[in-house]
Amino acid sequence: MVKTGKVYLVGAGPGDPELLTLKALRLIEQVDAVVYDRLVSPEILSLIPNSTARIDVGKRPGSHPVPQQSINQILIKLAKSGQDVVRLKGGDPMIFGRGGEEALELVQHGIVVKTIPGITAAQGCAAALNLPITHRGVAHSVVYMTGHTLEDRLPNMDWRQFGTANSTLVIYMGSEKISQIVERLIQAGMAATTPALGMCNATLHNQKHLSTTLAQLPHDVKKINLDGPVLFMIGDTVALADSNGVSRHVEQDILAVGANA
Repeated sequence: MVKTGKVYLVGAGPGDPELLTLKALRLIEQVDAVVYDRLVSPEILSLIPNSTARIDVGKRPGSHPVPQQSINQILIKLAKSGQDVVRLKGGDPMIFGRGGEEALELVQHGIVVKTIPGITAAQGCAAALNLPITHRGVAHSVVYMTGHTLEDRLPNMDWRQFGTANSTLVIYMGSEKISQIVERLIQAGMAATTPALGMCNATLHNQKHLSTTLAQLPHDVKKINLDGPVLFMIGDTVALADSNGVSRHVEQDILAVGANA
């Protein structure tokens, strides 16, 4: 009788391989198979031994070549065949990573699941800019939200909670809906001049971000090529971010766009 393998839901972090946990790296090097998403950086994928099976199940906006149910079945089949599996996800597997859905499915099939956390995109973005997500006297809380739901709609929530809150709002997967999100936030009472930024490829050599205001955010994002999945951060703490070489370059592009409009 074949012994059922284990499935490890592993967070790959924002991209920099040096931000992997030691436990994540050990499992990547030891398991029989790695099932990975598209947000896992090439640098981290290069750490997978050549003898280990690699299975790409990455999704892209509007394109899901391997549906979630098929991913679940792949994990079940591998584990039932006796293989230990790392399910490798960008960021943290339990923050907008569908880790909960996969864990529930696996447990229902009698498969042992263990979660290894990773640095989520918000933390990677903030660290890359020396930006405090919370700050005494400025932001007393932080809110992570998705920019769209399963039905590709805006989240159904009371937007008024963001209007006057001393909080930092972090928006994942919000590029397509950012104009609507900004409109809702301003209608809810958030000041149009609230500091805001968008960032892609945080912690990697090609990271890029723009700093602007809430009202200008949708316009500036369209004018500047943030070539990758974009994370948005909105709130007064955003004004405390560093202005390093990359950010200055992007901000100059924004000024040039405005001058030529």
